[in-house]
Amino acid sequence: MNREDLQALAAVRRRAKELAAAVRLVTASFAAGGRLIYAGAGTSGRLGVLDAAECPPTFSTDPAMVVGVIAGGAAALKRSVEQVEDDPAAGAAAIRALAVKPSDVVIGIAAGGTTPFVHGALAEARRRQAKTIFLTCTDRRQVRAAADLFIGLPTGPEVIAGSTRLKAATATKLALNTISTLAMVQMGKVYGNLMVDLDVTKNRKLTDRGLRIIMELTALKRPQAARLLARAGGKVKRAVVMHHHRCSAAEADRRLEKAAGKLRVLIG
Repeated sequence: MNREDLQALAAVRRRAKELAAAVRLVTASFAAGGRLIYAGAGTSGRLGVLDAAECPPTFSTDPAMVVGVIAGGAAALKRSVEQVEDDPAAGAAAIRALAVKPSDVVIGIAAGGTTPFVHGALAEARRRQAKTIFLTCTDRRQVRAAADLFIGLPTGPEVIAGSTRLKAATATKLALNTISTLAMVQMGKVYGNLMVDLDVTKNRKLTDRGLRIIMELTALKRPQAARLLARAGGKVKRAVVMHHHRCSAAEADRRLEKAAGKLRVLIG
């Protein structure tokens, strides 16, 4: 299994150009106030929902900024609902329910490239003039679908034939990680390799991480960093700007807005 999993890494590496194009599409969408929407069924759908769910705690994004849609709804996250993936009308309805608009990007995820739910979702997204990306783990020539960008990650036969929860899922997860993370980097959610847009009010682990980030970027000792973070209302990026510019929380927010949220513009 480990040898076969290496095929997932290779498949993603071969599609660096296409993944970079996807990052540009998503970044442009975010900059225009649009959303990233994943649509899939089964394992593919769960991976989209997972990636969407991880964005708010990692980057302090609005939960509506990255959205995961899975055939069968929330119930399908815990228990397989196989028949729902065969309904293209349900995919289209999910896109309508989200009121998808031209500023959005919809990524349809289908390991085998044939899932009717995903095809229906992409067709409705295109009708609404949203940008569309088709992500699959098979060869482009085997897929009949219209999309602005096609990302094919052919990973080959699975150790257990047809079980796309294995290396096809691994390749999909890697691709989604790349797209969402690098788009967030472009939006200023990261400084170096630090999650500076962290909101530490959620739990003690995040508070500790936020303090360590502040200490690294300000050279403050932990007690001083803690007091600064408290004055910043738990916002790490705001706290760093307050320190470097000797300003209030309100002034830090004003400077960040002017810099499009990019900390590097403000502290170098």
